[in-house]
Amino acid sequence: MESKVKPAEGKLGIMVVGLGAVTSTFMTGVLMARKGLSKPVGSMTQYDKIRVGKGTDKKYLSYSEIVPIAKLDDIVFGAWDVYPANAFQSAMYAEVLKEKDIIPVKDELEKIVPFTAAFDKNFAKRLDGDNVKQCATRWDMVEELRADIRKFKADNNCSRIVVAWAASTEIYVAPNMEVHDTLEHLEAAMKANDTVNIAPSMCYAYAALAEGAPFIMGAPNTTVDIPAMWEMAEKTQMPIAGKDFKTGQTLVKSGFAPIIGTRCLGLNGWFSTNILGNRDGLVLDEPANFRTKEVSKLSTLESILVADNQPDLYTDYYHKVRINYYPPRNDNKEGWDNIDIFGWMGYPMQIKINFLCRDSILAAPLLLDLCLLSDLAARAGRSGIQRFLSFYLKAPMHDYTQNEEPVNHLFQQYTMLKNAIREMGGYEADEEID
Repeated sequence: MESKVKPAEGKLGIMVVGLGAVTSTFMTGVLMARKGLSKPVGSMTQYDKIRVGKGTDKKYLSYSEIVPIAKLDDIVFGAWDVYPANAFQSAMYAEVLKEKDIIPVKDELEKIVPFTAAFDKNFAKRLDGDNVKQCATRWDMVEELRADIRKFKADNNCSRIVVAWAASTEIYVAPNMEVHDTLEHLEAAMKANDTVNIAPSMCYAYAALAEGAPFIMGAPNTTVDIPAMWEMAEKTQMPIAGKDFKTGQTLVKSGFAPIIGTRCLGLNGWFSTNILGNRDGLVLDEPANFRTKEVSKLSTLESILVADNQPDLYTDYYHKVRINYYPPRNDNKEGWDNIDIFGWMGYPMQIKINFLCRDSILAAPLLLDLCLLSDLAARAGRSGIQRFLSFYLKAPMHDYTQNEEPVNHLFQQYTMLKNAIREMGGYEADEEID
């Protein structure tokens, strides 16, 4: 079969908002893998194989054998950050990776120096960096960010750019259908400097799309999940994805809840709590920022174990999510889940899950896959919401204005991902979601 996707020719610029623990770990890992000094474990674009064809025609192929995916050697990294530290300094400061795993690519990392960030302290009160743009309005933010993208693309001779947000969680912005409903209203609000309804992340998303770059929202911010941005993505013929990288506890939840549902067991309650000590934990210690994350994390379970489908099993269960800032752990996040279930004749049982994970180690391959697959989608002519990328995200984007329900079931999401890869590769999308 022949793929109808444009080839991945030239350099791919990956510009990331936030040069913290996740992105410095991501960049270091890619550079080390390019030198043959480490393996990109956890990256599906580098390891996973998908079945194409059936019967005697059945084959299991890697993604790059089905569709033209950009090579790691062709990636160039850029960033914006409120702190001026380069990627080497950031990787050392984050203390996610051991020094021996950073030093071999020190020279390359030192060259990754962040642009000044478009930042508003009201959206992340715990951050205090001075590497920020002095913009009179939100529209000025957009214009300066667009200039950064153009400069980076030219300076690094990139043929394509992808922009991904891997910065801190902003305070919760409720969708306002007088501002966020149409592109015209969104642009007017940016020009009028509406600092309540226009988050800095929206300026990054708008700038990326305006410059012909797919945009990925890796935090739970209200950014591209508004009708105005869907309109912008269609106008610019660019893919958008988000939101919130699905790394630890929610990954477990989206994979384990189907066990309960498939076995037709009942649920009385699911209590989730985390401890985390990195910059993400610090920002989330602010109640207004945690609210954004809470909305994202709570949405997963309710769309998998649905009361309307099984009223005997899933009516009125209690679901609580907590995140606790605990500096001694730094990036080594720990998640506890207590699940109260019931079985035959209503008899209660319990499940306990304790996940000692490394936040950035789980997020780095996910960020790589989202960037490579968003670039692929753009070359395939796919614009707007990329539902097939929901596998990687805590709160998959969906058109809530049409009462569309997001798919949060991990294995259904994986089917969507495989089908999209098959289709873009010229094969039949031959798996169904039940």
